[in-house]
Amino acid sequence: MSTATALLRRVCDVKDGEVPALLWSFGYFFCVLCGYYILRPVREEMGISGGMDRLPWLFTAVFASMLAAVPAFSALVSRVPRRRFIPIVYRFFASNLLVFFGLLSLGVPRAEVGKVFYVWLSVFNLFVVSVFWGVMADIWRSEQGKRLFGFIAAGGSAGALAGSFVTAAQARQIGTANLLLVSAALLELAVLCAGRLSRLSGRQDGAAPQGSGGGGDERIGGGVLRGVALVFRSPYLLGICAQTLFQSMTATVLYFEQARIVSLASMEPARRTAMFATIDLTVNVLTILVQALVTGRLITRVGLGVALAVVPVLTGVGLVALAVRPTLWMIIAIQGIRRSVHYAVDRPAREILFTVVAREEKYKAKSFIDTVVFRGGDAASAWALTGLSALGLTAAALSLAVAPVAGVWLALNHRLAKAQAERARGEAE
Repeated sequence: MSTATALLRRVCDVKDGEVPALLWSFGYFFCVLCGYYILRPVREEMGISGGMDRLPWLFTAVFASMLAAVPAFSALVSRVPRRRFIPIVYRFFASNLLVFFGLLSLGVPRAEVGKVFYVWLSVFNLFVVSVFWGVMADIWRSEQGKRLFGFIAAGGSAGALAGSFVTAAQARQIGTANLLLVSAALLELAVLCAGRLSRLSGRQDGAAPQGSGGGGDERIGGGVLRGVALVFRSPYLLGICAQTLFQSMTATVLYFEQARIVSLASMEPARRTAMFATIDLTVNVLTILVQALVTGRLITRVGLGVALAVVPVLTGVGLVALAVRPTLWMIIAIQGIRRSVHYAVDRPAREILFTVVAREEKYKAKSFIDTVVFRGGDAASAWALTGLSALGLTAAALSLAVAPVAGVWLALNHRLAKAQAERARGEAE
């Protein structure tokens, strides 16, 4: 056993031949989420600076952008092998950051840039993370994912922690424009990590992961709208769609409550940005500890169903608690606990669901679910909340009205875990 394997086995159940790919996967996700979390507090501040009434329109603009972006991504995936389309995607977003940097440096009004940036970053974060997990589901088998996805996800949490720290500590000193350049550089490092993974997954000497991805030289093929068709032909993928909608709906309710409570606190923009970064920092400290030390062993010992049950239960309890006491510290506590458990346990468990689907589904159907379905749920929920509020429903009543969704979500996750186990057994036979 190598020294690296011995050290890693203290925190996860890794086998000797898996170590190089595991570390590159960790580094890949670190770069992706560090780049995003440097920018996330900037988006949050811009989102509420124009007033709460603008949020539903921003959510709708994000959804419309997803409808345009997903077919373009599917066309790219159909025609270009994995080792080439990953750099194209990340460098496209890096070039966008350079454009935003130029606009801010030239003195274009921040309010106008902020509207576009809010929509762009909401598209960016889902695409880059969806592509990352598509690659993970492609190169790691279901059994490996249960052991290793928690540690890999910890790479993202470490990156999120670093990004949150940079913005919380340096937002006022170095300015928004320079934060964009740092994020663009991290995307280029993510491309480097993805390239190393592609080469490792093509090796035949035992030093590669054992999924279906090969070396990433094969084109997936298929039509531009193939991802949509794949989803509607598969009860399993439709179940993941419903799961995504429940996640989106409840997250939107909590997001609106967070925005409403923070906006009432009458903070200056820089202070709001620093506060959002501090919340992110707290979440990521908790997340990385659970991911590195608990997640892999939790999923392998108690099963996927239990791992997928935690967030729906916490969400139901949190919504009821928020209805009883809608204060700033309550929303910080609920968001902190829920998001940390989501990233630490629920997200790695959810991505294991995709390890047992066909390769085309891992990229095309997954990108459709992770982007269009998720942001469609955001937009629909935002308008529903706005309409109900206009009819006089209080924030407390809205929280109580959404709480039963957590029960349906819990039952669905139980069924998805059983279906995943049956598909995994079928692949092993």
